Amino acid sequence: MQHKVLVYGTLRQGESNHHLLSHSQFLGKVITQAQFQLFDLGPYPAAIKGEQALVAEVYLVDDETMKQLDILEDYPHEYDRELINTPYGHAWIYLYQNKSLLKKVLHSGDWCQRGDHSFG
Repeated sequence: MQHKVLVYGTLRQGESNHHLLSHSQFLGKVITQAQFQLFDLGPYPAAIKGEQALVAEVYLVDDETMKQLDILEDYPHEYDRELINTPYGHAWIYLYQNKSLLKKVLHSGDWCQRGDHSFG
């Protein structure tokens, strides 16, 4: 089975976990609707529901890759999954669950531009 996944952090091109998508089909870059908020947790980001757009990429992945992504994201404990609309159809996005740890907002909505953050 094939799954579409929207990635916004370490799974994006040029980032530390992108290798997990090496056998997946890149569908394209997207800017989501303004329905999230992005935070910097140090080695990786966290997105929650909010009023910010995210810069992201959408991939078509197989079952095995989906299992690897679930392990990476510690689904369903650290992150949960939700289906959202993208220009490529519905795709899974991983949303962070422990909001008490979220301190550094990434105002750009772009993990790859994480020099732009502030505490708040």
